[in-house]
Amino acid sequence: MHIAHFTNTYHPVISGVVRSIDTFRQALTELGHNVFIFAQNANDYQDKEPFVFRYPSIDLPMSHNFPLTIPISSFVDKVFPSLKPAVIHSHHPFLLGRAAANKAEEHHIPLVFTFHTRYREYSHYVALNQQFVKDAIDYWLGDYMQKCHHIVVPSDSIKQMLADVYGVTNQVTTVPTGIDLRPYQAADSHSIRQKRGWGEDKVLISIGRLAEEKNWKVLLAAAGSAFKQHPQARLVIIGDGEQKDELSKLAGKLGIAERVEFTGKIPFDEVPLYLKAADLFCFASTTETQGLVTMEALAAELPVVAVEASGTQDVVEHDRQGLLAENNPEALAAAINRVLDDEELYHRFKQATADRAAEFDMKRKAEDLIEVYHQAIDDQRADRPVQVDKARKIFELIIDEQKLEQFFGLKA
Repeated sequence: MHIAHFTNTYHPVISGVVRSIDTFRQALTELGHNVFIFAQNANDYQDKEPFVFRYPSIDLPMSHNFPLTIPISSFVDKVFPSLKPAVIHSHHPFLLGRAAANKAEEHHIPLVFTFHTRYREYSHYVALNQQFVKDAIDYWLGDYMQKCHHIVVPSDSIKQMLADVYGVTNQVTTVPTGIDLRPYQAADSHSIRQKRGWGEDKVLISIGRLAEEKNWKVLLAAAGSAFKQHPQARLVIIGDGEQKDELSKLAGKLGIAERVEFTGKIPFDEVPLYLKAADLFCFASTTETQGLVTMEALAAELPVVAVEASGTQDVVEHDRQGLLAENNPEALAAAINRVLDDEELYHRFKQATADRAAEFDMKRKAEDLIEVYHQAIDDQRADRPVQVDKARKIFELIIDEQKLEQFFGLKA
């Protein structure tokens, strides 16, 4: 099968979406399919795999260097028909997501969309009335999904959210991103522990972009409490982002700066080494769609202590591979202390991680995705797009001038 993936971000950008696309590309290729990637331009970066087609883009002045992709390319328009894709898979509802929808309509190709992100949780980046922004996001996403023939969600939590918010109950399938287990099985923990000078410390590790929606303040406060009981423990945070300075200052205020290590971004192929070298994976994010980094922790045979939230709770079975806690520092610290204090419990969790990780093997998930593609092809031929029943007609409210002051803080 020829498969075209459209994404606003791909290598060299590091993100959960990029890792998902890359993992599926690798697994689908190993299964004998041809995968074409349509993504943002990347200056001074040489693609390591074939069939990557780049749209123009502008680098935005943000700490995580998120590019703004321009969804216009005469070269792509020329080459696309010759690739003869059987299905188009979009990973964003905007920019190249719209380009994907246009290509699907123009060439009569089924469109599949992966709902990677809890978009409403990012509304704080738009400086307008937050309820208005959230409603506009709902309307916008509902409109986009109606252009698709199948929706992929990375967890059952997101599948339930689509039913509750948008009324989408048909043509939606849960397919988590798979994990290539081989690098985790082969990883040697000793080199990283020696390189970072961790010695005999108990290493709590976490991964993610340093941003408000990842809930790092709760994790730092929980670590501060846990360190009182375990003074030889340390917290290692892998990632970068706009909140780095603020979090560093918070660690200082909590009196734990010497026990918290911000590594910044690391090469993706080193992630298995860092995880394998740690003792416990800790996570506080409440905005995950599938908990990909938590899957990776399980692949590295790391027990998990995390805030009980969507995505994470779809991956970690409470009291099987770790503990899920309420979203507050006291509850999270208590869970950390319980695992570190009980050696028998710790080893029971550790022994359960490998079996759970095997359920997310990337080839198994790629085979599930191929089934979705075949279903989308059938639905496109039968002219059955996704039905959205609850998308809010927010723009009808904007027309009402009496609502303007409420939404924008302005007088009509």
